[in-house]
Amino acid sequence: MIYGLATAGIFILILIMIYNSLIRKKNQVDNAFGSIDVMLKKRYDLIPNLVETVKQYMTHEKETLAQLTELRTKAISGGLSDDERVDIENKIAKQVSGIMVAVENYPDLKANTNFLQLQGSWNEVEEQISAARRFFNSAVTDYNNAIQVFPNNILAGRMNFKSKKVFEIPEEEKKNIAAKDLFSS
Repeated sequence: MIYGLATAGIFILILIMIYNSLIRKKNQVDNAFGSIDVMLKKRYDLIPNLVETVKQYMTHEKETLAQLTELRTKAISGGLSDDERVDIENKIAKQVSGIMVAVENYPDLKANTNFLQLQGSWNEVEEQISAARRFFNSAVTDYNNAIQVFPNNILAGRMNFKSKKVFEIPEEEKKNIAAKDLFSS
C-alpha cells in the first residue's frame, strides 16, 4: 500500500512537472511573439514617414508606395492569424527592400537628411526585428520539441497543445547574390 501511494505520488509529481514545463514554454513563445509585435509597431510607425519622404522624389515607384501603405493598413487592422501576419510582414520587407534599391536612381533623395535618418532608423528596426524573430524561432523550436517528445506528447495532446510555425526567410531572400549584379547599373 505504501509503495502504491509512493508510486502514485511520484507519478503525479512527474505530471505536474511536465505540465509546468509545457506552460512555461508556451508562455515563452507568447512572450517572444509579443516582442516581435513591439518591433513591428516601430516599423509600422516608420512606414508613413518613409513613404512621404520618398514620394517627393520618386515618380515611377508610386505603385510600390501605394502597395506598402496598403500592407501597413492590413497589418495594423488586427484580426489576422499569426500565419497571415507573417505573410504580410514578408511582403512589407520585400516592398521596402525594393524602395531602398530604387533610391539609387534618385541622387537628391540619397542626400536628403530626413531620408538618411529614416533609413538609419529603418535599418535599426529591421535588426531588432531580426533578433526578435531569432528569439521567437528558438522559443517555438523549444516548445515544439517539448510537446512532441515522449512522455510530454501524451499530456500535450490531452491539453490540445499544437505545434507552432517559425518565421521563415522568403525564397527570394535565400538566393545567392551575384556580385556582378550589384555593380551593373
